[in-house]
Amino acid sequence: MHLLWFLLIGLIAGWLAGQLTRGQGFGVFGNMVVGVIGAFLGGFVFGVLGLSAYGLLGQLIMATVGSMVLLFLLRLIRTA
Repeated sequence: MHLLWFLLIGLIAGWLAGQLTRGQGFGVFGNMVVGVIGAFLGGFVFGVLGLSAYGLLGQLIMATVGSMVLLFLLRLIRTA
């Protein structure tokens, strides 16, 4: 059940990150896949910074931040 919630939060975070970066991503489906990967990245980044995310909203924010970082890095790679 936790995996299902993790995937759902990642999908929403990817879509949200795509909207916050003004749609400059990999399309709706691509952004949602990036969101799932970004959720892992967000957990790592928050852990390194010593931050914790509690509750559904905290996890969504963490995953969205991770997705935005990943979209930024992927855009750098794609334009190089």
